[in-house]
Amino acid sequence: MKSLTKTAIACAVTLATFNTFAETQITVATVNNGHMIEMQKLTPEFEKQYPDIKVKWVTLEEGVLRQNVTQDIANGSGLYDVMTIGMYEAPIWGERGWLEPIDTSGSYDVKDILPSIRGGLSYDGTMFASPFYGESSMVMYRKDLAEKAGVTISDRDSWEHIRDAAAAMNDPDNGVYGICLRGKAGWGDNMAFLSAMANSFGARWFDMDWKPQLTSDEWKSAVSFYVDLLDNYGPPGASGNSFNENLALFNEGKCGMWIDATIAASFVTDPKQSKVADQVGFAQSPYAVTEKGANWLWSWALGIPAATKNADAAQKFVRWATSKEYIQLVGAKNGWGAVPTGTRQSTYDNPKFRDAAVFAEAELKAINSANPNDSTLEPSPYVGVQFAAIPEFQAIGTTTGQMVSGALAGSLSVDKALESANRSADRQMRQAGYY
Repeated sequence: MKSLTKTAIACAVTLATFNTFAETQITVATVNNGHMIEMQKLTPEFEKQYPDIKVKWVTLEEGVLRQNVTQDIANGSGLYDVMTIGMYEAPIWGERGWLEPIDTSGSYDVKDILPSIRGGLSYDGTMFASPFYGESSMVMYRKDLAEKAGVTISDRDSWEHIRDAAAAMNDPDNGVYGICLRGKAGWGDNMAFLSAMANSFGARWFDMDWKPQLTSDEWKSAVSFYVDLLDNYGPPGASGNSFNENLALFNEGKCGMWIDATIAASFVTDPKQSKVADQVGFAQSPYAVTEKGANWLWSWALGIPAATKNADAAQKFVRWATSKEYIQLVGAKNGWGAVPTGTRQSTYDNPKFRDAAVFAEAELKAINSANPNDSTLEPSPYVGVQFAAIPEFQAIGTTTGQMVSGALAGSLSVDKALESANRSADRQMRQAGYY
């Protein structure tokens, strides 16, 4: 009897141990954008499909996320099993062996992913992050305010025309500002917008010898125009605003125009979120002297750090969250106007999406027009539209963003801001051995 009891206890302990180890928990670090928040809400659907995997979320503001995941992957700490990264990090980290190649086998249908998005997340033909959504940038504007002011917004307007339209729509006494643009410091915040704008003024980050060009006439013209535009026709405190802040302003009806990520289109046209959903028009980004690089190319994507101890579970999650089936799930639950876009051709081929998304044509046109291999008027040695795909750029772009934000806030002049940023960039490039 004692022997049977011992056997039963041993079996129970073994079963309990098996059940404990059968459940794998993966930690996913992501940005606090609307589509990512929705992915978290739908996580129970993944856990139903894979009951042995549980998902823990770490949701961070964009700048904090970049710092945390960069530190984690560089140190090989393994704090995250899946991390939200972009076109800047994926090829650099993939080349260094810091990321697991994405499993694109079987039914995943990797060829359905838009070529520009797929290419931007790859190194040497291997995809190292899978796109959750993709984006370019475009003009979103209030059709009713434009009509009232007697102005028209068209594809590829000049920046001068955009300034004049902002002036015409500006009505601060009634809480409406002519234009809302990113002002918050960060290489992926204000500098994402401003780099594309500067490209259209003929600027570039580096010349062919990798010398920083931030004190060029083109950069000075672009930043001066940007500062004057927001000073005269932007909302108060613009130097603290990035994507989420401007989205909130636009949805409250406080912006005549907003030039930002195409992914915002689904939010500003959603009557559940936007008070002006039925009054939003779209146009391709403006330019000054060249259309090259006038609109950016980006994807928030899911990557798997090589240091993860749960690579198999992480691959299952990434494949689920970036699949055609996930897009269909969101469409079924929330409506086709709310699906994450900019990743798969099948989304744009779907008549349900085209009927629901008035922005579909403008969004796809912007994404397809962005060329990271030819984004500057004069030749440049780097790949990237709103960034230069070199490891040093993150620090250089961040410092430049801080200087420009200071100029926007009025704490220093545009010339001083760019001179300081150029000195810092020059020091970084010398230390890195570029010249």
